[in-house]
Amino acid sequence: MKKRITGAEAMMRSLEAEGVTTLFGYPGGAIMPVYDALYDHQQTLNHILVRHEQGAVHAAQGYARVSGRVGVAVVTSGPGATNTVTGVADAMIDSTPIVVICGQVSTTQLGTDAFQEVDVVGMTQPISKWNYQIRRAEDVAWAVSRAFFVARSGRPGPVVLDFARNAQVGEVDFEPDKVDFIRSYVPSPKLDMEAIREAARLINNAVKPLVLVGQGVELAGAQGELQALLEKAQLPAACTLLGLSALPSDHPLNKGMLGMHGNLGPNVMTNQCDVLVAIGMRFDDRVTGNVQTYARQAKVIHFDIDPSELNKIVHADCKVLGDCKQTLAALLPLIEPTTHQSWVDGFAPYAEREYNKVIRGAVHPADGPLLMGEVVRAVSEASHHEAVLVTDVGQNQMFGARYFQFSRPRSIVTSGGCGTMGFGLPAAIGATFGAPDRTICLFVGDGGLQMTLQELGTIMEQGAPVKIILLNNNFLGNVRQWQAMFWHRRYSFTPMKNPDYELIARAYGIPARTVIDRADLAAAIDEMLSTPGPYLLQCAVLEEDNVLPMTPPGANVDEMLLEVESEKVKNEESRFARNEE
Repeated sequence: MKKRITGAEAMMRSLEAEGVTTLFGYPGGAIMPVYDALYDHQQTLNHILVRHEQGAVHAAQGYARVSGRVGVAVVTSGPGATNTVTGVADAMIDSTPIVVICGQVSTTQLGTDAFQEVDVVGMTQPISKWNYQIRRAEDVAWAVSRAFFVARSGRPGPVVLDFARNAQVGEVDFEPDKVDFIRSYVPSPKLDMEAIREAARLINNAVKPLVLVGQGVELAGAQGELQALLEKAQLPAACTLLGLSALPSDHPLNKGMLGMHGNLGPNVMTNQCDVLVAIGMRFDDRVTGNVQTYARQAKVIHFDIDPSELNKIVHADCKVLGDCKQTLAALLPLIEPTTHQSWVDGFAPYAEREYNKVIRGAVHPADGPLLMGEVVRAVSEASHHEAVLVTDVGQNQMFGARYFQFSRPRSIVTSGGCGTMGFGLPAAIGATFGAPDRTICLFVGDGGLQMTLQELGTIMEQGAPVKIILLNNNFLGNVRQWQAMFWHRRYSFTPMKNPDYELIARAYGIPARTVIDRADLAAAIDEMLSTPGPYLLQCAVLEEDNVLPMTPPGANVDEMLLEVESEKVKNEESRFARNEE
């Protein structure tokens, strides 16, 4: 005989049926029945009390990105729900599987402007993969199962469940549901062997091929298939920001990062290759630069699971729709073993030029203040390139991406498409629960850290072993760089007066140290990495350090600046101003 239980209890049992073990959340009035039910499930559902609902959803993102599982956030109605909107939008554009469960007023109060009532469904519909208002206890099991199926299948993304209070307290004869099919929803399209054969033909006939590696490779778990393809045909590759750890940094065919602050070689060679193979990436404007001149000479092959991405930005001569683990596996037997040695060797002069003009000075400065690049590289080396890189947004993000190195998959957690300042600290907390066996290194600026600084309380309570490397330049650094390069150094509200971060960290029981002199850096990093639990290492870095190379906004992808002080910048200033007008 089935036992009648409340909708809130049904939610707990449904989450357990989905294999959920960790929740990030913050209680409130409209979600209180769920939290009361959670009280009896603490042995199976580990609830992490954050200090702000934005922290809950970013933590769920960090958890999902390193673990490959669905992250879960639980919040109350009204401001609790609205505080998650930034994270939901961030997860949507970066294809991160999360389920956000929001409390809501009872259905009898909907539309009455009741206390803490907001239209969660209407608000999140444009920025979520699916959302649903649970109005009856009888719908809980079905809604939860469908939510997880949608979030994790196909191109992953966020799902929002708006849980009305009467559905939480109402009773139901509970039975777990299992949704694995939705009419008209095709998460993994059937393989089109004709398209795969055409892709093989283009690759086999290519003289100057270039592979662009996106996060889709990581999401599909296709790192092995990717590497086998590259090595069989000796195809040089470059990675997007979110795809950086899909290929080991030291792989001989890995030519670096694409995009505005990427490496010179792959950006220049994009406009020289004859076949461009894009795998699990969406041709973001930060990658393409001026799309009108982007790879016009090349035949483009685009592998993606989302049909809406094909031909959206860049016209594809060959469109391969499907999960790239499956499509690459089908492609591999059709690829002819070959070499493109002279083409691959052609990346070397650009790499040497970039090293001499930019990288040497960024990671091995002779004197002067600490630089962000040298701090990032030093931490990466001290952790043997095995740590997870988490970043906030800004210069810390770009220096982190450029100078941290990766040897394992699922090793970068950052806000890509949305560019959310404040993402880093809570995402790093989530990552410690998603990958408890790994070292989590967070690089954050003084601006971004203050946006979610309250999550130090979560670290304090949980002992979350986040290694926080604060790159403090007393500026909103990325905006300042743009002001320096394109706005005649008119630093409008980018200098920042900062608090004593070391004192703040210690107030939360977190060991902290500040490094000013280069001679102290190595010992401070060793102390940080060897200290159990969390640690804050504040590095006083050069205030006006710049991330280079840089493709100016509106410029062609191969028009990269290697220095700031040049006539080229002055010309770009004028062009940028014209583009803005």
